[in-house]
Amino acid sequence: MGHVDGLPLRLGSAHPDDLTPPPDVPTTRLALTDPTDFPTALTGVKTVFLYASPDRITDFTAEADRAGVEHIVLLSSSSVLGPAPEDDPLAASHLAVENALLASPITTTILRPGSFASNAGAWAWPIKAGRPVSLPFPDAHNDPIHELDVAEAARAVIRELRHHGGTFTLSGPESLSFAEQIDRLAEVTGRSASVKRVTREQWKEEMADYIPARYADALLNWWESNDGKPVPLTSTVEELTGHPARPFTTWATDHVADFTAG
Repeated sequence: MGHVDGLPLRLGSAHPDDLTPPPDVPTTRLALTDPTDFPTALTGVKTVFLYASPDRITDFTAEADRAGVEHIVLLSSSSVLGPAPEDDPLAASHLAVENALLASPITTTILRPGSFASNAGAWAWPIKAGRPVSLPFPDAHNDPIHELDVAEAARAVIRELRHHGGTFTLSGPESLSFAEQIDRLAEVTGRSASVKRVTREQWKEEMADYIPARYADALLNWWESNDGKPVPLTSTVEELTGHPARPFTTWATDHVADFTAG
């Protein structure tokens, strides 16, 4: 294995050739839908940072236990905290993985971020093209969190034994509506950015090639439930990392080329 931050590291992905790891960090094929990948990927590994893919999670935990894995840090979602997560296809998949890991003998630490700031990347094409962003609920709120804050929270719970076995709900520093996020993108990029209010069905039709209908309906229901309503925030990022969560404008500045290049 290579070493990063004093820790030996191996990166696993269903498409390892697409990765751009730090120097001397090896990659391995690890498709979470293919158990034949598991033994090789997990050999010699003590800690796993895992995305919540439910397809073969029981096989994965069994192989991880056989391989001697001692700690799994799961990237889950705060959607599991909703009133009926088992009825929401987005939340249900995360909940299934949480439950499978908690039922295994391996110490499990769960990270539950809210909305990734990177979801705003879906607006890059219309903003670059000078077109409005189609939204059915432009006043729906979420708590955009920078991917670096999630990564640093993961680092903290991996390195510090006192966090092993905990459950942590992560949020960005502000509850912002989609319209407010688009306004901030316009400020950072210097490009005009506006919203076109569309119906649920119009949005589903626009996104049909990218989002299956049942997931689209779950997203729409979630947005509607947060329409005009700020979402709860946590201070967990600061508690784990020692610094406040990065604001959305920092994310926009870090990714400005996505909205301006080309």
